[in-house]
Amino acid sequence: MPPTNANRMSRTLMYIVVIVAALYLALCVALFMFQRALIYFPQPAALSTPETLLTLTVADAQLQVTVRPHAGPNALVYFGGNAEDVSRNLPEFSQAFPDHALYLLHYRGFGGSTGSPSEEAISRDAMTLFDKVYDTHPHIAVVGRSLGSGVAVRLASQRPAARLILITPYNSLEDLAIRQYPIFPVKWLLQDKFESWKYAAHISIPTLMLAAEQDEVIPRSSTEKLYEHFAKGVATLKVIPGVGHNSISDSPEYLKLLENGL
Repeated sequence: MPPTNANRMSRTLMYIVVIVAALYLALCVALFMFQRALIYFPQPAALSTPETLLTLTVADAQLQVTVRPHAGPNALVYFGGNAEDVSRNLPEFSQAFPDHALYLLHYRGFGGSTGSPSEEAISRDAMTLFDKVYDTHPHIAVVGRSLGSGVAVRLASQRPAARLILITPYNSLEDLAIRQYPIFPVKWLLQDKFESWKYAAHISIPTLMLAAEQDEVIPRSSTEKLYEHFAKGVATLKVIPGVGHNSISDSPEYLKLLENGL
């Protein structure tokens, strides 16, 4: 018997389902394979002179650190965003923190650093940098912005930092990725989850969290969720009005709050 219209429709529907499923699977594979290209956006260093650069050698990479040397016990170690040239902070930070030595880490692949960035590699690099700085500066303020807030909070839970400042921080990168890609099984695909909440409960040093009132990248709910994981009285959350995720540092309040946080 020739196929009926119902059979043709059923067969066509089956083909469509198979094609959609195959396409979805292919997208999942692509997302898994290229996920780090969606997280990290390496930038060259705008300020790069022998006087402002420290080369930090680790097992599998040569890391560049923008520095402003200063004698004394105080130092500030800074971890930037996923598309930030941290060297651009050097002039303002030098003026705002005259009694601190400054160390601004260029992640792997950023600003002349070799290697490829990943959560675990950056975490190891952060601890190596902290240990080197701690040899000469026992009072270290750890500062992290955006992606770097996850690096900073993890480091502060594992090393004897004196102060912690988190700028536009998030509860976890996994939460943000689920929000960005709701139709994909992000929980199983994502390799670099930056689960800041896991480390917040182990922080006992004074912590300042700075949020942007109009942050279009990290929702306030994510920042507030992280805030709740700190022990009572450890963290203070400040919201800078009238600024977004990338413009928070343009506010006149920004450096003032950082200074107060140290």
